[in-house]
Amino acid sequence: MKPISPTRVRRAVAFATCLLMIAPAYAQLADLDPDWKELETKPPATFRTDKLVPIEMPRYLTVKLGLDPDSLTVSSDGIVRYVVVAVSGSGNINAAYEGIWCRAGEVKTYARAGNDGQWDPVPDPQWKALNASQPSMHALALARQGVCNGRSASGVSRQDILRKLKQSVSDGVQR
Repeated sequence: MKPISPTRVRRAVAFATCLLMIAPAYAQLADLDPDWKELETKPPATFRTDKLVPIEMPRYLTVKLGLDPDSLTVSSDGIVRYVVVAVSGSGNINAAYEGIWCRAGEVKTYARAGNDGQWDPVPDPQWKALNASQPSMHALALARQGVCNGRSASGVSRQDILRKLKQSVSDGVQR
């Protein structure tokens, strides 16, 4: 019988380590309820820009982003829905009505609005990974700063989310 080389042992250990690292993430996604149904939703009639809760974003972004606190809901389907507003230096306003599904680590944009405040529904909105780059960078920041409790929105109330978001901005810490 031929002895096993140290290189093969290191490779086997590295492979086993990788499996152990991804197994919990896979198990968490695999246990998603196959009967889960997303609640139908419509954007709020209006959104406000005078009470926005700032979203802590990288300093290189020139657009200021905030969450309309009156739009924030935590639904029984596990989706946290909100209106995020982007205000440019020239005063242009863009808003999006979105939902974060913490359990799956995904975000969906349901509708968008401009300066006129009129909602335009997104045709066939799809769930996208939170860790994708643009345009969900702000959604990932929201999830980390208080919208999600790990991979869950359970145990998270509207008041908890707003408190955590405000604390994140006052700390000046990107979570």
